[in-house]
Formats: sequence, C-alpha cells, structure tokens
Amino acid sequence: MREHRVEVERTPGEAPTLRFPAVYNAAAELLDRQLELGRGEHPAYVDAERTLSYAGLAERAARVGNALLGLGLQPEQRVALLLLDTVDFPCVFLGAMRAGLVPIPLNTLMTAEDYAYMLGDSRARAVVVSAPLREKVAAALAQLPAGPGHPPPPRLIVAGGEADELEALLSPAAPALTPAATSPDEVAFWLYSSGSTGSPKGTQHLHRNLPTTAVLYSQEVLGFGPDDVVHSAAKLFFAYGLGNALTFPLSVGATAVLQPGRPTPAAIREVMQAHQPTVFCGVPTLFASLLADEEFSEGVSPRLRVCTSAGEGLPAHLGKTWRERFGAPILDGIGSTEQLHIFISNRPDDIRDGASGKPVPGYEVELRDEAGAPVAGEESGVLWVRSPSAACGYWNLRAKTLATFHGPWSCTGDRYRRDAEGYYVYDGRADDMLKVSGIWVSPFEVESTLSEHEGVREAAVVGHETEDGLLKPKAFVVLAAGRSPGEELTRELQAFVKERLAPYKYPRWIEFVDALPKTATGKIQRFKLR
Repeated sequence: MREHRVEVERTPGEAPTLRFPAVYNAAAELLDRQLELGRGEHPAYVDAERTLSYAGLAERAARVGNALLGLGLQPEQRVALLLLDTVDFPCVFLGAMRAGLVPIPLNTLMTAEDYAYMLGDSRARAVVVSAPLREKVAAALAQLPAGPGHPPPPRLIVAGGEADELEALLSPAAPALTPAATSPDEVAFWLYSSGSTGSPKGTQHLHRNLPTTAVLYSQEVLGFGPDDVVHSAAKLFFAYGLGNALTFPLSVGATAVLQPGRPTPAAIREVMQAHQPTVFCGVPTLFASLLADEEFSEGVSPRLRVCTSAGEGLPAHLGKTWRERFGAPILDGIGSTEQLHIFISNRPDDIRDGASGKPVPGYEVELRDEAGAPVAGEESGVLWVRSPSAACGYWNLRAKTLATFHGPWSCTGDRYRRDAEGYYVYDGRADDMLKVSGIWVSPFEVESTLSEHEGVREAAVVGHETEDGLLKPKAFVVLAAGRSPGEELTRELQAFVKERLAPYKYPRWIEFVDALPKTATGKIQRFKLR
C-alpha cells in the first residue's frame, strides 16, 4: 500500500471499509490525488476575488508549509487560523498539516477574550489572521501572560490587506514539500467547540478522520462527484463547514465556492446565480430565512440537486416547503464537532420530514437512559454513537473527555427517539428537557409545532416557573412578516399547539421577540432565554 493513500473496499449491502497505510498524511492525499488523475487545472476553489486550480492549491499549500517550517515551527506544534472563507483558508490549513503541524481553525465571530483563551490554551506558535480580524487578535495577544514559565506569544501573520504578510512569506518559499511522515492515528488538527455551555473545548482529530467522513457521508450518502459545485453557508472553521467545503469536494475533485461574508439571503442568492452550485449546505435557521425572503424565490441555482442541514433538527414544514418550491431535497442530519460530521442522515431517495433519518453507513447508534441502559421501543433516550471518525479527546480536559468518550462509543448529549420504521427523531439536548406534570417534554417538539403556524417564523421553548414553583413551557416567538403580536395571537398559538400535541405541552406564556439568541453555528442558546 502506498504512503498517504487510503484504500476503500466496497461490498454491496455493507459500509465501505477504509484501509490506511502506516504512513498517512490526510493533506497529502487531498492535495495530490487530483494531480495524479490529471485534473490539476480543474478549479478547486472560487472565492470573491479569484479561482484556484488543484495544481495551484497544491503549490500554494506547499509554500505555506515551507514558510511555517522556515519560521522555526516544529512538527506537532499548533498553528491557529482566524481566516475568513477565502482560498487562504484551505491553503493554510492543508499546508500546515502537510508539514506535520497541527492547524486549529478558530471561529471568526468570537471576542478578543475568547481568542486569548484559545491561544493560551492551545499554546499555538503562530496565528494566521485575515486582515479585517487583525485588531481582535492583537487585543487577544495583549491579554496572554508573559514572562518566565510562559510560552512566547505566537507569531502573528496577517493575510490580505495592504501589508499582506502571508503573501510576503509565501513568495520566496519553495513550491514543493515532501509530506510529513505522520500516521493515520496522529493528531492532524483541532476544532474548538462552540462553547455554548462553557469554555470552548479543544477537540483533537486524527488524520484518518477526514477521509472517513468523506467516504462514508459525502460519497455514500450525498453522492459527491467531480462535476459537483458545492457552496456551504456554514463556514470552514466549523466541523460541518470543513467537511462540506474542504474534505468532501477535494476528495473527489469537485469545486467549492467560498463567500467570506455573512450568509444573508442576498449573499446566498448572488452565489447561486453566479456559480450555480449543485450542493448547498445550510442550517435550519438559514433555510427559514431563505424561504421567508421574497426575492430569493427566483434566486436558487437551476443545477441544485441536494441540500444538507445540521446543527439542530429541521422542522418538517421547512423541508416540505423547500422541496416543493425548489425541487431539491434538504437532507436533515445530526453531526457534532466530536464526530467531525453528520452520522445520522436522511437520503436523497429516503426522506422522513421532521426526522434526522437513519445512521450513516459505518456508524452505529444507540438510545440509552441516564444510567446508560438501552431504552425500549419508541421511548426517548440519550443518543450514543460508535463512530469511526471520533475525536481522540479534548485537550487538557480529562474529566470532560471521560464523560463523552467511552471506548469506541461517544455520548452526544442529544435526546432522540426512534420510530417504528427506524427513523431517528430529534428531542432536543438532554440538558434542555423539561419535566411538566411529571412527564418529560421536548422543547424542540413544541418549537417545531409552533413553527408550523403560518404566523411564526421561529420559536424557542424553555422552562419557566409558575407562582407555585412548578415548571411549565414558555415560548419565545419571532413572527413572520406582516404579523403583529397581541393577546389574540397568543391564544391562537396556544390553541394551535394543544390541537397537535398533548395538552400539557402547550406554552403557558408566549413572548414575542425580534430575534432569538444563537451560537455562531445557528443553534438556539436556550440558557440565555432562561
């Protein structure tokens, strides 16, 4: 078996088997495979300013690796990336990994205090930052402890702008780089969790995890091929976006369209019209916004064949409406930073609206109670996954690592139920569940029902105490355009839920708001509403 090449064995009716050589560098395979197939001139990336071919990507990534090594960085040392979605991101990410360094993409929407924490926690030796974000990083570096016993601050490298330090480093660097002789079980990169329930956790992923998600999900479920053009509204610094716009297209020679700004309906429409993607990856909140935008109705790509959704459960009515309006299905699924990408999903030819689908080939799932015992029938339980793409743990957080990773199994913290036909239906986060009148209630179930009302754009449900100290559901509602809040609408929405769910599940209070608090990944931050 050749170094840096994985062999995939496919047997009809079974999940593909990936066989790795002893020496394997995931970046080398992603960068070199298309060159070996003679597709070097095929476009790998298109951003707002340029198009980069596979040959150009390989050369620029090699220059990045050589430049970083030339600065004195050593294999296994960390390099932080605070980069917008431009071609700089894949070049730096893959170049660092090819050199045996460990890239750490950081969320571009966080505060200087967050960056100070992550840079200090990771002990990154360099940080590559897009010019518009330089000030935040400079403020973060100023907060890092200095002096004896502390590592020196990371080397700051600004990409873009008037003083493009990255370009200045790359120009004299060699255009070829022998891949570091890493192993498939070696840490390749980190991803920090969103930190919605505490400080972000440095999640360590292996070289083998990238091709595993590409083969098992993008190829087996989505049918990714070299003629596909993908646009991911989820950015590259997310696990979801990293797969959508880096691992998946590069694994088959497809093209990814990057957009550095916020994924507004206008921005998505512009990408759709200019580049006509065949695959579009979003989150439920974004799909709701696109459907509510009157101008977007004429702005979807005529070549669009499939969409994906993750982050939170996709309400049934959103999936149905999108499919009816645009013809392309949204495949709802669930993934996590810890598993790197989606491990339960609908299929293009097997969609259950309101459900996350069935396990992706190669993944096993179980529903367990709080004691870890399997639940029976269609009962709700905590979702556990046996994953071939699981992280090896959290950096410097042993207790949290032990609470999540249990041998080959991982506890996701999400609650699910499995219907009689084997489809998994999201019940919310385990720590968001409400006990009303002695019976567990899923906030997501109530939210989904409220969202089916034509006057509701979005809804979030949390527990709220009555004067007697009893916990009951309270809803926060964002109204659709043209609707006005008031007592009459409150009663109408409460009756709407009572007609569709058990009466004890209806929201006793409804508060109308302009927007819901969310993480950068689009997940509702219910703890803020509480």
